[in-house]
Amino acid sequence: MAEETPRRTWYDQAATADQAEAIEHEKVTQRALFARVMFLVGVTCGFAAAGAFIGRDFTGGWMIGAWIVALVLVIATAFLKRPSGMLGMTLLFGVGLFLGMAVGPVLNLYVASGSAQVLWQAAGATGLFIAGFGAWGYATRRDLAPYVRFFFWALIGLIVAGIVLIFIQIPGGRLIWAILGLAIFAFWTAFDFQRLRRSNTGNVAVPIALGIFLDIFNVFLFFLQIFGGGGR
Repeated sequence: MAEETPRRTWYDQAATADQAEAIEHEKVTQRALFARVMFLVGVTCGFAAAGAFIGRDFTGGWMIGAWIVALVLVIATAFLKRPSGMLGMTLLFGVGLFLGMAVGPVLNLYVASGSAQVLWQAAGATGLFIAGFGAWGYATRRDLAPYVRFFFWALIGLIVAGIVLIFIQIPGGRLIWAILGLAIFAFWTAFDFQRLRRSNTGNVAVPIALGIFLDIFNVFLFFLQIFGGGGR
């Protein structure tokens, strides 16, 4: 029995050391994944800015075409066996480029009309919004997955409402629509950052980066609607 106690103590110490090493390795992996995802998001935002410049003079047909291509690329990423490989990154950057082209003429209208400050206000508000809800989603211990189905259908409803507002003018309708959109994407932003924290493999870098980029893109458009006078 006298020999068992030191031996058991040694085993316990070894197990604790292995546990600590595993935890540290997981933290390093998560930090590396976080850095990679944020890098991919930043590059995709750069492609979106380039696309907005390229498509600043697009007419309606070209804008619709850019939206369609971007949607096709988003869908294509879901069928990749290695979504974070070179092809996955190419599709991700393509989504940014074509979405930028799709909204380029709208952004150019603000610049041409002398309302460029609206773009900066929307960009600043978007940065604060994503940072705030992203930090909460990354830090919270509450599992957000059970709420995904509700917010998925809320998003579908928002899209349908947006289509209706194209044909039916409702006083203050677009302002209300934009505010509801921000509420819905507050959840999706938090959820995507929670996915980032809980992931420990680099193979999910591109899908998560795509989700965060789409959060940023949509939140920016909602703030643009609000600051641009969506309620009028």
